[in-house]
Amino acid sequence: MSHRCLAALLTVIAVVLLAPVPVTGQAQTATADQPTPPRTPWGAPDLQGVWDFRTLTPLERPAEFTGKAVLTAEEAAELEQRDAIARSQPNPSTPEEECPLNFPICSEAPLAYEFRIWFDRGTTVTRRTSLIVDPPDGKIPPVTQAAQEKRAAAREARRGVGFHQPAPGGWVEDLGLGGLQLRCITGLNSGPPMTPDTYNNNVQLFQTADYVALLNEMNHNVRMIPLDGRAHVDLRQWKGDSRGHWEGETLVVETTNFLRETSFVYGQSDEHLHLVERFTRVSPQTLMYEATIDDPTVWSSPWTFQIPMQLNDQPLYEYACHEGNYGLANILTGALAEAETQGSR
Repeated sequence: MSHRCLAALLTVIAVVLLAPVPVTGQAQTATADQPTPPRTPWGAPDLQGVWDFRTLTPLERPAEFTGKAVLTAEEAAELEQRDAIARSQPNPSTPEEECPLNFPICSEAPLAYEFRIWFDRGTTVTRRTSLIVDPPDGKIPPVTQAAQEKRAAAREARRGVGFHQPAPGGWVEDLGLGGLQLRCITGLNSGPPMTPDTYNNNVQLFQTADYVALLNEMNHNVRMIPLDGRAHVDLRQWKGDSRGHWEGETLVVETTNFLRETSFVYGQSDEHLHLVERFTRVSPQTLMYEATIDDPTVWSSPWTFQIPMQLNDQPLYEYACHEGNYGLANILTGALAEAETQGSR
């Protein structure tokens, strides 16, 4: 990963959006303890800025908090301390066949502290026991029978293959659990929808009266979202086709026409995903992000999660995935060498 600022890319986006550097409009009457979020010069809620969505709060509610939606201050502090201690220890090795599909990191070997120090998952929790707010139990709904069979077949096809290795004969259609990220097709955390992950948990939002643009730091993915009521196009894309509108103070973004899975929960969704995202600036420093996932071929019912994103005073930096994609040749060369070695045994 390089740290060259995305000046050129941001300039292009600014030109496309026909918008100057964000100017904060006058806020409505506010109190000292609860300032009113700013507004744009044309009167809409001002959502612009770099938003940090790191959090230690897991997507699903852990078993230890069954039946408990919100942590006490003491419980939150204990979890944060527990995580600080864990970050100084090696990761346990987890065989891929035992790796849950929604588990963020499944290492093939323990990672020493010096390799984990640059991870940037955050150091605090949201006080909720899970990001999922619906269903009330904080759990992802059961998958359909068809999805279970598809996952079982994928596991069988990848038996003995490492998490970041191409499957025998695959690498085009069968990308594997981490294939989209490894191939730099989509960002680890950019989805859509966006979810906290290992690092680069930032998104920059640009806004005019007619368009909104979401620029994810991870893989510098950009979504251009028209607000003029136009219909969805009949073209499937990796990031889907997004359309936005305002519902009071909330920007609602509806996305359909996905090409196939995204990086969301490591490729569990499919082309039938109907995604509804909501962006509400609940304070000058906080943008509430809510995503409702409706994929009837994968999950038995829709489900929703929320992330309170925090305003970041730092700019985005370029995420140069594979540094020009040289990694692709190296990955395939390594896989071929390993296959030849195993064949000679």
